[in-house]
Amino acid sequence: MTPATAATDPTAPGRLDEAVDRLREGAPRWARASLPERIALARSMLAGVARTAERAVRAACQAKGTDLDHPLAGEDWLMGPFITARILRQLIGSLEHVARRGEPPLGPLGETQDGRLSARIFPARPLDRVLFPGVSGEVHFEEGVTAAAEREARARFFKAPDHGGRVVLILGAGNVNAIAPTDVAAKLFNEGKACLLKLNPVNAYLGPILEDAFAAAIARGVLAVVQGGAEEGAYLAGHAGIDEVHVTGSDRTHEALVWGPPGPERAARLARGAPLLEKPVTSELGNVTPVLVVPGPWDDATLRVQAESVAGMLTTNGAFNCTAARVLVTPRGWRRREPFLRAVEAGLAASPTRPPWYPGASDRYRSFTDGRTEVRRVGPAGEALPWALVPGLDPEARDPAFGSECFCPVLSETSVGSEDPLAFLEEAVDFANARLWGTLCAHLVVHPATLADPTLGRAVERAIRRLRYGSVSVNCYAGYAFGFGTAPWGAYPGSTLSDVQSGRGFVHNTLMLERVEKAVIRAPSRPPLKPVYFPSHRTVQRIGPRLVRLEALGRLRELPAIALAAARG
Repeated sequence: MTPATAATDPTAPGRLDEAVDRLREGAPRWARASLPERIALARSMLAGVARTAERAVRAACQAKGTDLDHPLAGEDWLMGPFITARILRQLIGSLEHVARRGEPPLGPLGETQDGRLSARIFPARPLDRVLFPGVSGEVHFEEGVTAAAEREARARFFKAPDHGGRVVLILGAGNVNAIAPTDVAAKLFNEGKACLLKLNPVNAYLGPILEDAFAAAIARGVLAVVQGGAEEGAYLAGHAGIDEVHVTGSDRTHEALVWGPPGPERAARLARGAPLLEKPVTSELGNVTPVLVVPGPWDDATLRVQAESVAGMLTTNGAFNCTAARVLVTPRGWRRREPFLRAVEAGLAASPTRPPWYPGASDRYRSFTDGRTEVRRVGPAGEALPWALVPGLDPEARDPAFGSECFCPVLSETSVGSEDPLAFLEEAVDFANARLWGTLCAHLVVHPATLADPTLGRAVERAIRRLRYGSVSVNCYAGYAFGFGTAPWGAYPGSTLSDVQSGRGFVHNTLMLERVEKAVIRAPSRPPLKPVYFPSHRTVQRIGPRLVRLEALGRLRELPAIALAAARG
């Protein structure tokens, strides 16, 4: 099946102006809206997601050339309506708690190894333990945040509104269909702002579907959906009626908006620290995502499980994810290196190769594989791009694989440190922080015996603390942090407009937390059920629609069928 191209005309400038005007009129009313009004709107949007879910998945599968009955279709159920429904459901619960108690509930507080405040965010309900057995999550707050200060800041907009009605332009991402609607949800319900959503041309087909699903928000004058490319995005970003901008995409898009097109004028603005766009800008801009494989007493079976996990970090969505594994960091001289790489290749082979449906993928693939000493290609080519493993990169080299996100089905590998876990962790974290571009997410693969050892366990916790990433996942995929909802999703704090890295600010964050440094997600090294992102999973397309009905409609009767399909995965 050949991928379809979305044929949606850009919204005319006059219609863009009309959309901004409607939002400017609705924004003050939304800023003053009561909690029951907000809850009612969120419920309407959640019902809309349930009503339009199958249409959205059909459109995504057509655009990507995927058979609706193939397990690959499960990815679009999970990365579209499931995550959107999950986040809206959680926001409804948080708003209800704000109405009753002043703030959403937070799990037990704790303290990190270096004395930062931490809090459990997952599992957030008993059902999470059923759907994700053994998985846990926590947040680490910024230095100096106390328990009292955290509680005072939680759900800050509802305790001390900081605006009387603002309009935010959301420049939607084209790769994952949950990104645009969940960015809208975060701005609407966490921050009380009206939203102008410009869809990416890659998934412009979502326009009429979202307009149907979120019709109540549009009717209320707090949401408008428009179409177009870079020209329309730049016009809206500079529009006098737009108060702030949120970008999900590439750092090049961000730089063009904030600093102008490449050339002497941009360089002069950067030198003066005078951006072209003088409005608040938040963003999520991708990452060269590392996977640090910690040496330990690995047995073959556990190593194979984690190798398939790494493969799934690449194959999910055809590798067109900012969370996709990009650089595998193994211990120098590791005796299990070659068996592990072969097991990763076997995991890649379990997933069909995909047509290069995201623009520019074929050119990027060639630029990251041509001229390499060794490239291990897995799977047929033809109209598709084979999975590519590029081993043995020099960690001291200025390699393009370290400095830019390839956004295509290529996984590189390099080795640092030694087979000593302590030495490896120190050098691997230094390498990730200093040599790899981006600050969004990182992965650690750690044997349970290493975690249980008092000395080595402390070293792993130190590594988690030292990694300058907005999320760190241990023995699981960073897609969990993206999709759980209770985890704030975004880059490590501290980036500037002139060195933005993976972006600024957090979205999702359904517990409405402030001053978060990072989220940490942990999973068993051998999960009791095969995770849905594993390439060999055979029933994701059956699980996906049931999970949507479970989240959007509260249908607990879906659980037995979900459990059966998961067991057969």
